[in-house]
Amino acid sequence: MSNPLPRHYGLFIDNEFVEPAGDDLLDVDNPATGEVWARVPDASAEDVDRAVRSARRAFSEGDWPGYRAADRAKLLIRIGEAVAEHAEELADLQVRENGKLHREMYGQAKLMPEYFNYYAGLAQQPLGHTNPLHLSDMINYTVREPLGVVAAITPWNSPLLLLAWKLGPALAAGCTVVAKPSEVTPVSTLRFAEIAAGCGLPPGVLNVVTGLGQPSGAALTGHPDVDKIAFTGSTATGQAIASVAGRTLKRVSLELGGKSPNIVFEDADLDSAVNGLVAGIFGASGQTCMAGSRILVQDGVYDRVVDELARRAEAIVVGDPTDAASQMGTIASRAQLEKVLHYIQVAKDDGARLAAGGEPATVPGLPNGLFVRPTVFADVTNDMKIAREEVFGPIASVLRFDSEDDAVRIANDTEFGLAAGVWTQNVQRAHRVSGRLRAGTVWINNYRKSGYSTPFGGYKQSGIGRENGPDALREYTEEKSVWVDTGQGVKDPFNPRA
Repeated sequence: MSNPLPRHYGLFIDNEFVEPAGDDLLDVDNPATGEVWARVPDASAEDVDRAVRSARRAFSEGDWPGYRAADRAKLLIRIGEAVAEHAEELADLQVRENGKLHREMYGQAKLMPEYFNYYAGLAQQPLGHTNPLHLSDMINYTVREPLGVVAAITPWNSPLLLLAWKLGPALAAGCTVVAKPSEVTPVSTLRFAEIAAGCGLPPGVLNVVTGLGQPSGAALTGHPDVDKIAFTGSTATGQAIASVAGRTLKRVSLELGGKSPNIVFEDADLDSAVNGLVAGIFGASGQTCMAGSRILVQDGVYDRVVDELARRAEAIVVGDPTDAASQMGTIASRAQLEKVLHYIQVAKDDGARLAAGGEPATVPGLPNGLFVRPTVFADVTNDMKIAREEVFGPIASVLRFDSEDDAVRIANDTEFGLAAGVWTQNVQRAHRVSGRLRAGTVWINNYRKSGYSTPFGGYKQSGIGRENGPDALREYTEEKSVWVDTGQGVKDPFNPRA
């Protein structure tokens, strides 16, 4: 994993790497080793403007406007095939950036082609309608046209898969894109763009700018020539983006934070449920918006579930993310590790009972790695910060409930509404409770599943709009209504006898 000479990357504009206007660079760290292995530009407003102008030219003047739906579909399929060919490389880059397990990043890279293939199919489906009218001698039909230039802003936890969630429908619709990855994970997106360009993507259709939220992120979201912002990240940043977008009425889709309840009833298959609880909060080191971070357990099985969850947490092998024996990798950055450790201390101070973990982990051979032990807090109440604020780390908060109504009340008592899980063998209860939960996704007797054909997004402060599924394509289009006179033409409105 050693790489003593950091590689310098440029911005990716018009299908080539270009140098930024200024000299400001950002280090890209390997969170498992602590080494700086790459440097990327901290793009200026001038750099962002250059990328947006490239996307605008491609949308309005280049080859892209002439692409038929079938042409866009073929291109999406080729991109998917190229991603499959480079899956190992793209996985390695992401592991170096964010410290997730290699098998998880490789699995996501192998899954990405299915997203592009799915939207290749949708690109060729009819998106308009012929509408019945109350008027004679008239026809009305609707068409959907591409929105224009899209700013796709992605997080560090799954940088390429979440880019695919945006890029698939955007390209299928005929938009052009300026992508801005997190400053923590920029290299994998730059390499992906280079691979996509090699598939025949016209210059300017996909550009990548790297940098911090200030100035590059602000310059991109506030740019007057950006028509839509597609963002995945924190609720606070999403709120700021929505405010900026509102000034010029840009379209937005925001996939934001969560504090998702994972509800275990007394009649659940507890072995299966605990497996789901472990996967829901400790998978990806808890660094996922859909993490089942609030575990609600009914009185009769509460102690048993807490004990088993703590035992399982203690048994998880924290280690080198490139090692197949590791079961949990690193926290993605020093700042995020400090945040996780802060919340552990806050939970202790608020009176939660530490049942497992609660401290950094030491991994032999990786003294500078950003590791933390999987952590379980019991006897949590829903007014504690650990139950109300998103941590984005491997911390499970276990709360007690006594009845179905009590479970629903606690689950919905949050500003978030991204996801929820229900564990019960009572089919009536399963559907009844899922219908009462204010969440965009509800899993019954499973957790942390997603797919290209199913919508994903949140209620309340967990977001606006949906990604994936057929409706995601509509998020990147404008609808136009067309009226056609099939009669004798328009008569003089001021001389009806004429």
